[in-house]
Amino acid sequence: MSYADGSPVYLPQNLAPNEASPGWNNKADNAWQLTAATLVGMQSVPGLVILYGSMVKKKWAVNSAFMALYAFAAVLVCWVLWAHSMAFGDPLCPLMGKPHPMLSQHYLLNHLNFGSMPKSMPTADYVYFQFAFAAITVILLAGSLLGRMNFYAWMMFVPLWLTFSYTVGAFCIWGDGFLNRQDGIRTIDYAGGFVIHLSSGVAGFTAAYWVGPRLSHDRQNFPPNNIIHMLGGAGFLWLGWTGFNGGSPFVVSRIASLAILNTHLCTSTSLIVWVSLDMIFYRKSSVIGAVQGMITGLVCITPGAGVVDPWAAALMGAVSGSVPWYTMMILHRRSAFFQKVDDTLAVFHTHAVAGVLGGILSGLFAKPNLLRMFYFLDNYTGLLYGIINGKASQGLQQMLYQLAGVAFITVWNVVATSFICLLINRIVNLRMVEDELEVGDGAAHGEEAYALWGDGEKMPNPLRFRIPPRIPSICRRLP
Repeated sequence: MSYADGSPVYLPQNLAPNEASPGWNNKADNAWQLTAATLVGMQSVPGLVILYGSMVKKKWAVNSAFMALYAFAAVLVCWVLWAHSMAFGDPLCPLMGKPHPMLSQHYLLNHLNFGSMPKSMPTADYVYFQFAFAAITVILLAGSLLGRMNFYAWMMFVPLWLTFSYTVGAFCIWGDGFLNRQDGIRTIDYAGGFVIHLSSGVAGFTAAYWVGPRLSHDRQNFPPNNIIHMLGGAGFLWLGWTGFNGGSPFVVSRIASLAILNTHLCTSTSLIVWVSLDMIFYRKSSVIGAVQGMITGLVCITPGAGVVDPWAAALMGAVSGSVPWYTMMILHRRSAFFQKVDDTLAVFHTHAVAGVLGGILSGLFAKPNLLRMFYFLDNYTGLLYGIINGKASQGLQQMLYQLAGVAFITVWNVVATSFICLLINRIVNLRMVEDELEVGDGAAHGEEAYALWGDGEKMPNPLRFRIPPRIPSICRRLP
């Protein structure tokens, strides 16, 4: 290596290129990407495992946590065998890529070359990071089905939905699909507002319709079994979002730094707005409500985290803390349609509604120079800056692409999820039988979350020996 004038550059031994770390491998980018992928993975395991296991009724704690744990493992196996290439590989058809395994050392250790610019890390980083995204999408979807889905049906649902629903959305918006045109306007989805959150919200609601509701008394009385643990799981989810949005540029850049700040600013604003509305209308601040407000803020900022200014992120937080609050707390209770479908953890409101808001607001507030730094293209602008800079038609076109992304992800997930549920139902019941629903974890897995004395655990009878007691002489009464 040498400077422009030809003088040599002497690097410390740990920074010098070698066979394990070629010149194209930026060790800082690589280290951050592995850290970010781990943070995203921790959102699921242990984050959502703890959150789901704590947020449901005690008799469903094991089943709910296990649904998340199983999905995380199953998605990784499917991801490296065929799903990654279907989402990010060469086109098989306009909706998906060609399936093939991602197990070749030559491919995984080679230079990552995806998107507008080559990235300075091995392809293995990209495969694992995108797996963590896919896994959390399926686990978020599970939140709509807790408390009644047959676990055998869930075991089949995970690989089928990953293959025929998630990979299609990822290919069309992030891969080589029709909503990600390299030569023109594309749908802005910085880190998955459409691909992850809108799809999980819509698919979860659709699957909940086909699976059917919980038992009526469970649906009416479904208290969390451990609110403190629920907050712990929520904490993993919140701080893990640092990797979710901070890792999406695949480079240690100014965009990554801005995305992290915007993520936490939007989330904090959303939580405060949600709690404030609870206090105004119900005269009581709800911890569960605070967690829901946190989630809607995280979801809303995701499609625009690195391409909007902090003032826009705060405004997005105010919207995400109020509009989903209204749809969940007011509209849901008044709508016969929403009442008919048993969405256990209100995933439709926290992810589908917030994801749509985030996608539309990203199209409104996206800043041209930030879009250029992220996408490396000059023809991008949000509607607001398009009007300010005299490019209103370009901004309007971008908004149309945002709406096209909403429409496509919604329709595809309704159709694909319905087909998968109907197919599985011909093989095994989607819903557990009534007797098992009464019991919960004990019937589903033969295990219970808490083995406490007096709470279902039978104490063994004491051993009795037929030997008369011998009283020490010092204790006998004198005559």
